[in-house]
Amino acid sequence: MRILVLGHGKTGKLVAEVAAEHGHSVHVLDAKENKDAAALTPPFIASFDTVIDFTTPEAVVQNMRACLANGARMVIGTTGWYDKLPDMRAIAERRNAGLLYGTNYSVGVQFMLQLAAEMTPKLKAAGYTFSISETHHVTKLDAPSGTALTLRDVVQRASGLDQVPIRSVRHGETAGLHVLEAESHGDKLFLTHESNSRRPFAEGAVRAAEWLSSRTGVYDFRDIFPQL
Repeated sequence: MRILVLGHGKTGKLVAEVAAEHGHSVHVLDAKENKDAAALTPPFIASFDTVIDFTTPEAVVQNMRACLANGARMVIGTTGWYDKLPDMRAIAERRNAGLLYGTNYSVGVQFMLQLAAEMTPKLKAAGYTFSISETHHVTKLDAPSGTALTLRDVVQRASGLDQVPIRSVRHGETAGLHVLEAESHGDKLFLTHESNSRRPFAEGAVRAAEWLSSRTGVYDFRDIFPQL
């Protein structure tokens, strides 16, 4: 399979390495080579089976517009753009493209979200309150993280709460730490996911690209990860 990786940061580089390990042909474009999505011409896009984006919230929307308008299949690992999701969905559906997005491609995080959905209604009924904290490396651009926002949404839907607070910390080279805290008058319970490296994100993104390569439509990684 021919994979185009957009973004040459730490995660983008690792995605390219993992894709090559899976036996795929990989081409990487960094920000300088693809300013304002200028490199994403129809003939260039057509030479790839899937596109994986780990760029920035500012760049990803232009990249999606260019690729989806030409019927490409895209896996989006970038967060911070979800206010544009309805527009991107419309383009993908109109152009018979493929769009798979997710705030976190780690399988461990996906199981954390499932556990949160199962435990919070029971804990709320027992009098517990909830909060979320997340810690990432100092170069992460969005805060709260997309994963923390997804976790909050899961907790709020499952428990019926209107608001769950999130505390964001940017420190050192931390790959990602997410904690859901449930507190009662007598004790506390913590549900924690800590990433030791970015590799689980890269592995999940490449497996998502393999899954999407034969499909069109719009998908959330949370919904399809059990199929990988």
